[in-house]
Amino acid sequence: MIDWSRICELRDEVGAEDFDEVVDLFLEEVSEVIARLKSIDNRETLNQDLHFLKGSALSLGFSAFSMLCQTGERLATEGRAEEVNLQEIFECFEHSRVMFTTELREHLAA
Repeated sequence: MIDWSRICELRDEVGAEDFDEVVDLFLEEVSEVIARLKSIDNRETLNQDLHFLKGSALSLGFSAFSMLCQTGERLATEGRAEEVNLQEIFECFEHSRVMFTTELREHLAA
């Protein structure tokens, strides 16, 4: 679900002092896109939203969430946006977020 080695790599790339800011920005931006997707039934820009979410998730090691977004992006790009299970994507993000925030310090200390 979480690629902890990617998270450690990211922390090394940006530096420990900027890591928390990067994490906060990621969580804020992803939460905004998800809130927008929950509030509208228009799937015209779904492939672009899922592309953004996929890339963001990969950057921070949210591997399961990223894979779901990739599958959804592919479906939306193929004109099959109605087949994208947004609820599954939302739930995966929430589960990943909880796991990430709960276990982050433990994994960074290892």
